[in-house]
Order: sequence, then C-alpha cells, then structure tokens
Amino acid sequence: KQENQRMTDVDVTTSQIKLSPLDLPQPKGSRMPLTNIIRWEPNSKTYKNQVPMVSVFVTQPALSTCVSFAESDLKNETGGWLLGKWRKDYKRNQQYIVVDTVLQAQFTRNSSTYLTFTQDSQVSLRRLLDEKHPGKELVGWFHTHPNMGVFLSHYDLWLHQHFFPEKWQVALVLEPVSRAGGFFIRTQDGTLASRSYFGFSELLGRGRQSVVDW
Repeated sequence: KQENQRMTDVDVTTSQIKLSPLDLPQPKGSRMPLTNIIRWEPNSKTYKNQVPMVSVFVTQPALSTCVSFAESDLKNETGGWLLGKWRKDYKRNQQYIVVDTVLQAQFTRNSSTYLTFTQDSQVSLRRLLDEKHPGKELVGWFHTHPNMGVFLSHYDLWLHQHFFPEKWQVALVLEPVSRAGGFFIRTQDGTLASRSYFGFSELLGRGRQSVVDW
C-alpha cells in the first residue's frame, strides 16, 4: 500500500520520458520511368478529382505472366503476388511502383466466386520472394474474376486491408473471359473503392509494341 501511495504522489508533468514518432519506411528516390511507355486508362473514370497514392508502371513480361496465369483457369479464381519496387520521384513529389515480377499462389482455396490465400500459400510465396527474388518488394497482389467483371468483393477488400496494408500496395483484378482488367489503388486519403480503378503505364520492351489486349 505504501508503494502504491508513493507512485500516485509522483508528478507526471516532471517526467523526463519523451515519446518519439515511429520511423516509418520511406521509398527510395528515383526518377519516374516516363519515357518509352504507353499509358492506359479505364473506359469510365469515376474518381474524377481523386488522386491515387501511387502511379503504377508494369513491365511487359509481368503483364504477359499475369494474363497467362489468368487464362490457366477460366472457371475458378486464381491469383498471386506482384513484386517490384516502391519509389518516389522527389522532384515531382510523387510515389510510384514498378511491377516486374509475378508469382502465382499455390495451395490456395478457390472456386468460381472466391480465392483464399491459405497459410501454406503465404509461406510458399514468402519463401520464393526471399530466396528467388531478394531485394524486391511486395507491391501488391492479383486475382481473377472469371465471368464476373472487374471489382473488389467485400472479402477482397478485407483481404487487401489485412494482408496488403501499406498505402502503396495495389490490387490487380483480371476478368479473363471478357479480357478486362484494372488496378485498384488507394487514394491520398487512404480510401479504396470497390468498383473504380485507376489507369497504369505499360513499360515497353525493345519491340515497342504493346502486349495489352484487355
């Protein structure tokens, strides 16, 4: 009781303890790759005055790999991770990501209407990231909606918020039957819409011809 009394008598205003803000990760500086690209925009823009947290650039091999994975099963959802780099063009004061590697998830639970990353699939993907692609960052994920359209379901939103919580991580949804797709990106205020998506830039290869047909 005496010890408790002494503790309550301490004037907390005289404490020398100071709390410092957490050092949040910051993107490395680099110029945005604005040359030799094709810019793709959705047919209908519903964001209007909204600004995405990051601009998205995708290499042609990564685009082709996503489409190949998407077309491997036209009845059930499939998906995986998007790897690359998170950067900031400090001169433009704009963040961006470059998607250059795609990993298809194994050991998932899926059907025609949902896709679940199991613990085994997460462990497998993390091992591939660490062992085969050291230095790359997990910039987002992709999954398909065969015959359903391009949107994020309630479960997709939950999965994105819990497994891809960084504001710069994105979600790509592909509809392989009608050959459509779009990137879902958080806006500057952290909002993630379920049916509106932003455009992206295709990084052209040596042939300078697009591989996008969706």
